[in-house]
Amino acid sequence: MPNETPQQESVWDYPRPPRLEPTSKRIKVVFNGIVVAETEHALRLLETSHPPSYYIPPEDIRMEYFSATTQRTFCEFKGSASYWTLKIGEVISENVAWSYANPSRGYEALKDYLAFYPSRVEACYVNDEKVTPQAGDFYGGWITSDIIGPFKGGPGTQGW
Repeated sequence: MPNETPQQESVWDYPRPPRLEPTSKRIKVVFNGIVVAETEHALRLLETSHPPSYYIPPEDIRMEYFSATTQRTFCEFKGSASYWTLKIGEVISENVAWSYANPSRGYEALKDYLAFYPSRVEACYVNDEKVTPQAGDFYGGWITSDIIGPFKGGPGTQGW
């Protein structure tokens, strides 16, 4: 695995099952020129081979722009996820975010928090750094300069 500096985290040091932890970093999501979510009270999910996903409390999200979809997925750790579509004006991003209404034991803190796919919005930020989306359409990891891989999600990584 790559060498990390003291300021960097390797995703290969993240645990499985994933660890959920609070973060005071400023998390921001922008869509169609509007800040749709901004918080310093996010939860960060860390799982082996994946960049972190950030879960934002609903009170820090402009929920008037969101509508629930029929999409559902199941995570062996967190449980059944529901998805959200974001619409501002005529600009729409389908299944842009997901949440857990009844998360599994150990992940109860995620209840009703939303996580965003950075590839499906204009921009996501951790503090003032613009996030690079994790490759692939299944995962929603947020890559910043302090996170090093290689990352699961790109071509040839399915079997990792």
